[in-house]
Amino acid sequence: MKRWQKILIVILVVLIIIQFIHPAHNVSNATQPNNITKAYATSEDVQNILAKACYDCHSNNTRYPWYAKIQPVDWWLANHVEEGKEHLNFDAFVSYKPARQYHSMKECIDEVKDGDMPLGSYTLIHTDAKLSDAQKQTLLNWFQSIRTTLESRYPADSLKMPARPQAED
Repeated sequence: MKRWQKILIVILVVLIIIQFIHPAHNVSNATQPNNITKAYATSEDVQNILAKACYDCHSNNTRYPWYAKIQPVDWWLANHVEEGKEHLNFDAFVSYKPARQYHSMKECIDEVKDGDMPLGSYTLIHTDAKLSDAQKQTLLNWFQSIRTTLESRYPADSLKMPARPQAED
């Protein structure tokens, strides 16, 4: 047997073995008391947009496609969802400090305006998550309304993110 055939067999065996190793999925049947919609007025249109275009990566409930059962794709998806939730988790939003809520809404505005969210790699497969100009404007208005609400509830200095410590050389 040639060397490349042995390597191919080893790769195939590894691919078969990893099919039995899966990360925990991001699925929660519990109610989400800290969901953003519990604290801020949210229209049905916004709720539908969030469900289609945002919640898979930015909530505690991901709708997993069929290919999530295939490794190493499942690991990649799990990592992607974990990173998305680190940046913003709509199901934990109310538990964030006001400054983080305020900053997160500014980031959402920037990401949607720039066309960076939802991710192109996500909308490539989840075509229903592509946002029309009207849907983008609906989200932008909602994000701004949350910022305005926060501005009316809290002093301006409490809405500033603390400065990150500078690394020493």
